[in-house]
Amino acid sequence: MRIVAGEYRGRTLKSPTWDGLRPTSDRLRETLFNILGPAIRGAHVLDGYAGTGAIGIEALSRGAASVTFVERDPRAVKLIAANLDALGAGVGAKPVIIRAGLADAITRLGGQVFDLIILDPPYAHDAAVEALTSAGAIASPQTRVVIEHAARHAPPDAHTGLRRARTVTAGDSALSFYER
Repeated sequence: MRIVAGEYRGRTLKSPTWDGLRPTSDRLRETLFNILGPAIRGAHVLDGYAGTGAIGIEALSRGAASVTFVERDPRAVKLIAANLDALGAGVGAKPVIIRAGLADAITRLGGQVFDLIILDPPYAHDAAVEALTSAGAIASPQTRVVIEHAARHAPPDAHTGLRRARTVTAGDSALSFYER
């Protein structure tokens, strides 16, 4: 895995040494950030189900003002911290890592507003709905919510006040973009 663009372009990230963690491919990350374009610069981003932290680190590389990483697995939390340390990432942006499930983390965040919420839940049939339920609690009218999911498991057209505006498919994976 490597950073696709921005300040850390071409830098390699550490990968998990255990099964059960599915990092977002470089190609899919590049597609995501090409769609988001300049909106990422100065944005406050929540990277839910952060895994290796690749999505949030890519956001920092491209000029996000802040990134909050949410990850339940303690091994992945250590991996995110190691990747941030290796890059010297976020010195000005001050990334935050919360070790918790998404719903618990959102409760802890106490109404904090994000410009962009990117979620990469497990590729289970109902995982996108659960992720949208949590994200809907903190999505303001200006917040964009993106869910990575298995192409074979289409998320709902609308849920918790969020409406799907676009879906992009790349192989077995897809990105669905939601707005209020």
